[in-house]
Amino acid sequence: MIRHFGLSSKMRPLVFYVLCFILCVGCFHGAHALRRYKFQLREVEYTRLCSTKKILTVNGHFPGQPIHVHKGETIIVDVYNGGTYNVTIHWHGVKMPRYPWTDGPEYITQCPIPPGGSFSQKVIFSDEEGTLWWHAHSNWTRNSVHGPIIIYPKKGSSYPYPKPAREVPIILGEWWKQGIEDLYYHFLSTGNDPNVSDAFTINGQPGDLYNCSKEGTFKLSVRQGKSYLLRIINNALQVPLFFGVANHTLEVVGTDASYLKPFNTTYIGISPGQTIDAILHANQSPGRYYMAASVLERTPYVSYDNTTTTAIVEYVGAPASSTPSLPILPIQNDSRANENFTARFRSLATKTYPIDVPVNITKSLFFTFSVNAVPCTGSNDTCQGPNTTRLAASINNVSFVNPTIDLLQAYYYKINGVYKTNFPNFPPLFFNFTADTLPLDYEVPLMGTKVKVLNYNDNVEIVFQGTNVVDGADHPIHLHGHSFYVVGLGFGNWDKDKDPPNYNLVDPPYQNTITVPYLGWAVIRFKASNPGVWFMHCHVDRHMTWGMDMAFITLNGKTNDSKMLPPPPDLPHC
Repeated sequence: MIRHFGLSSKMRPLVFYVLCFILCVGCFHGAHALRRYKFQLREVEYTRLCSTKKILTVNGHFPGQPIHVHKGETIIVDVYNGGTYNVTIHWHGVKMPRYPWTDGPEYITQCPIPPGGSFSQKVIFSDEEGTLWWHAHSNWTRNSVHGPIIIYPKKGSSYPYPKPAREVPIILGEWWKQGIEDLYYHFLSTGNDPNVSDAFTINGQPGDLYNCSKEGTFKLSVRQGKSYLLRIINNALQVPLFFGVANHTLEVVGTDASYLKPFNTTYIGISPGQTIDAILHANQSPGRYYMAASVLERTPYVSYDNTTTTAIVEYVGAPASSTPSLPILPIQNDSRANENFTARFRSLATKTYPIDVPVNITKSLFFTFSVNAVPCTGSNDTCQGPNTTRLAASINNVSFVNPTIDLLQAYYYKINGVYKTNFPNFPPLFFNFTADTLPLDYEVPLMGTKVKVLNYNDNVEIVFQGTNVVDGADHPIHLHGHSFYVVGLGFGNWDKDKDPPNYNLVDPPYQNTITVPYLGWAVIRFKASNPGVWFMHCHVDRHMTWGMDMAFITLNGKTNDSKMLPPPPDLPHC
């Protein structure tokens, strides 16, 4: 029974229409409300390897909580810095179309969030589908401030493979007994390589092979005959890793939130910043099997952590007393294992999952990646690099210097004197980049804050060339705001006559991070259709700190939907 509470017959229709209007507005608003996550940064004590230290975490968790979204969704993450030092958060691999303001790299797209400060970050997903991750982008804070991003297909759609019984993030990392800020500032003071880690970790735990670690070892319970999607992320600060599961093959189905033609492998090579989606088929006799990760380090004379982290794949019904077996992984300096693995990457390139490789190139670039050395400007005890120098790094012989105000605000508000737009298209000198020995004159880079300007919708091709200046190394290069097609990969010096005819323009992988191999090269292509300021850097953190970084500025297009969106009201101040 409807009560009219004494309203006259003339007033009842008016009240009815008003109530309908309010309800409709409420429905409309609810349909467009964005989901929110709360990230409270705070220090928490964690014990590993028989010792306890404080680490910075998000909401007290290490690793941090996963973010779950559907393809094309937009969310808000409210970040509160309850720590004791500046921090930013980056959404690794999320393209953030037309909205670089909340991309996160410190002094590139924003100034850091100070202790006690906050920043509500809009995260805009577009064509990504699969596994990405979020992490801090200040100093080396991502060591403990990181977590997975799980991007499901659009509602009503499905995976291009049978749905697994369970999906499990597998985050690979490093652990130091020393505090990460102490490690970072000691590294800066010496001018040399940092101290190597005390352990590698799987989901924050070192595993059975380390002291005081068995109790916390991560365990994955599986049922025989079922399949499990492993969403593998390499958050190690300094090294690529090999990963595998004893007595099992892994079916690789995706990388960097893009699907691949499935293939089977007994090991995975994964560099810092990269993600791999692989299906574990529980098709062995019920038992306990180690999953494990160990280092890939091909640079001679560089110290490295030669330990192995483990977790346990535990079949339901397996005897608890059974001893797990270890997978057979490539040796630490295997000269081809990682490239043999990544050479198998092929995009699906179907009607449902099409690709669009740029063909008519309008901007051709050639970038060299070098470890360098600069003369000592202080006393010798703070210059522990080769011949009492300080180690540095560069792209095209330019070692990037962080500004004191972020590049994006300087660009948007036309603030002069923050950066120069003369980042070189090519290195200053062409030589045998991968020769065994090179003149000492090549070791000293130029220092500067330089950017490369791209026109909207430029079709860009970049040759990434590793060098043996000071030392060769693997360089996982990450480009913010974009994914790119990896059309070529090889060893030695890229050859302009021999290599382009062998490019894969049919089904190349679509990635946001590609490892330029030790004394080798890679070629990428992408369309510069995302206006804004976008960072590009090596994801080995010591190389990035040394200056192996640069930024692109993609200019606005002519239409409203090809221009940068305005900044948020709570952008942190410098």
